[in-house]
Amino acid sequence: MAPRRLLIDLSPLRRSRDFRYLAGGQLISILGTQLTAVAVPYEVYHLTHSSLQVGLVSLAQLAPLIIGSLIGGSVVDAVDRRRLLLVVETLMAACSAGLAVNADLGSVLWPLYLFPALTAGLSGFDGPARGAIIPTLVRREELTSANAMFQAMFQIGSVVGPALAGVLLAGAGVRLVFWIDVGSFGASLAAAALIGPQRPAGGGQRAGLRSIGDGFVFLRGRQPIQGAYLIDINAMVFGMPRALFPALGTTVFGGGATAVGLLYAAPGAGALIGAVTTGWASRVVRQGRAVIVAVIAWGAAIAAFGLVHWLIAALALLAVAGWADVISAVFRNTIIQMLVPDRLRGRLGALQIAVVTGGPRLGDLESGAVASGLGLEVSVVSGGVACILGALVLARAMPGFRKQTVDAGTQHVTSATAASEVIAELAPGAGGDSPPAR
Repeated sequence: MAPRRLLIDLSPLRRSRDFRYLAGGQLISILGTQLTAVAVPYEVYHLTHSSLQVGLVSLAQLAPLIIGSLIGGSVVDAVDRRRLLLVVETLMAACSAGLAVNADLGSVLWPLYLFPALTAGLSGFDGPARGAIIPTLVRREELTSANAMFQAMFQIGSVVGPALAGVLLAGAGVRLVFWIDVGSFGASLAAAALIGPQRPAGGGQRAGLRSIGDGFVFLRGRQPIQGAYLIDINAMVFGMPRALFPALGTTVFGGGATAVGLLYAAPGAGALIGAVTTGWASRVVRQGRAVIVAVIAWGAAIAAFGLVHWLIAALALLAVAGWADVISAVFRNTIIQMLVPDRLRGRLGALQIAVVTGGPRLGDLESGAVASGLGLEVSVVSGGVACILGALVLARAMPGFRKQTVDAGTQHVTSATAASEVIAELAPGAGGDSPPAR
């Protein structure tokens, strides 16, 4: 395959000014967020010497995340999404500042539970708003490439952030890490302020319980979307042993904070390689099957990671897992964005955010609990095997997801189908959203 056809397609970035602003601000914000993603569990382990506590801190973020996503998705479909980003990211910056002040005053445990939990709840507004904006800034046939670019930027942050966090934690300590995260939100806020207004199609729907319920009603009978959610939950709950990285880095691999940072960074390194070489992805027709294969590859790499005790080999296997994960993410995002009309993107995007970010929290608890009872290696290996088995079960149980196809020819059919569904739902006597907010 020619290198030009292998590398990521940058045409949406060149064509859309607002897409460039959104992407650039997000990249800087991700770097700061990834610093904090390493610093919080590292500080919890430093204070408690317990992998279970690390898992519990992560679990404390689950309920705010789910509640925030349910409410946030409804709000995203009711208001100007750009303005919502400005408000939410200001509040998220304040939460990072709370962590920084806690470190300045001498770290205690409760703020390490509280502020990440609040941030998780706010992410239920931030992520869906950003995800709903992307399809309005690029052409429909560019969605796969746009998703690949955002994955690439996220993975750049996932590589640079944790690796830098390891260095900073070993040298300057957690205080500087948290303050850098606070500063990174400034770039994201400036970028959001520069893009044009982002009002939902049709003027927006009234936020509320009925609006939330309509999002779940839309999922009924749609196996491609259901499968995209469920297979990611499976992968993250069973095959994401990140709660064990502090213990693995300091005991099994004996590298201290630097090793911990490298373990967190390795999946991002592999995912970055995968994301920047997705020039081929827009030509894949059987995207449901591609997701299934990618998740199986993820599980196999994680299981093998649990069997090695050499840091270099462990990092290589985590990189393979990250490569498989980003391929899965690109196709899952494309499937969802293609099949969901704009008026529902906030609510369905919120559910996706809850899955993508809530699954790892459950995974942290699962891996931490199994490690506490059976040991680190058993926890990692059993999780990888369970991930593979779960993917095979879902593939068998959900043929609509397994057979889902998306390509240049069918995208227009999908679009027409989605449009007809919206018309049917809004027809007299049919269900639908509440009247638009006045």
